[in-house]
Amino acid sequence: MKIDARLFDSLVADYQQRVDTALDHWLPPADVNPVRLHQAMRYAVLAPGKRVRPILVYATAAALGIDPQRVDGAACAVEIIHAYSLIHDDLPAMDDDDLRRGRPTCHREFDEATAILAGDSLQALAFYIISHDSAMTPDAAARLQMIEKLSLFSGSRGMAGGQAIDLAAVGKSLNIAELETMHIHKTGALIRTCIQLAALSTDALDDTQLQALDSYAKSIGLSFQVQDDILDVTGDTETLGKMQGADSARNKPTYPSIIGLQASQEKALDLHQNALQALSIFGEEADILRYISAWFVERRN
Repeated sequence: MKIDARLFDSLVADYQQRVDTALDHWLPPADVNPVRLHQAMRYAVLAPGKRVRPILVYATAAALGIDPQRVDGAACAVEIIHAYSLIHDDLPAMDDDDLRRGRPTCHREFDEATAILAGDSLQALAFYIISHDSAMTPDAAARLQMIEKLSLFSGSRGMAGGQAIDLAAVGKSLNIAELETMHIHKTGALIRTCIQLAALSTDALDDTQLQALDSYAKSIGLSFQVQDDILDVTGDTETLGKMQGADSARNKPTYPSIIGLQASQEKALDLHQNALQALSIFGEEADILRYISAWFVERRN
């Protein structure tokens, strides 16, 4: 399938609408007790956003010829885990942010206690979906692997561990290897999970293909964060949907602060090339994944 900008935008819009519909199905209704908690959960998850992680799930499924209905649950699970992490990251005890996705953060719109409980509840909901969505693979062993991947990469050896490293690094000098370790955990781990959950939805892949997809995921997971760091310098608050310059204001280590803006831009492009190389064993069926890699390093929000 030949991917151009117009087709890609159409596919992204379809994926966004699809996952939003599925998320609305799985989230507790806002009028069911405890009402305030359920309202906060829906507020955080259904906030306008790019839906990058579900898009990766659907795009990987498309590249592998998997029916999108079979990965709806996986797409919801990774977006819900991401939403829970943002709620907790924004809390005063962590990044103390007031703005997320162009509107007040969850703890500002509700209160800190409700925000914490919303994050806790969303994390549990993600695993409930993977274990209960009847449209997903009927292979119990594959579902168990999905739960294993999601729990491993969202916990202390993945996303949460990366946030811990990030908090400990505020005001300190890191070298580039230490910075990459932080981002490989904080951002890259969940992006790897997106690819792997889609791949686990089929038994038609061999180990070489799985390793190639994981290599691709590692490259784009890091390029996504490099571009985030670049946009913290070059972007604006309205476009970003969060405070521009927030990382610099907190004296947090970033790629531009360590290696400079130009070197950071070159790093993002190098990672994009690494991602394309990883997909070299696939034909045009993987063009959508190639386009996503370019999108990651060209985006402006």
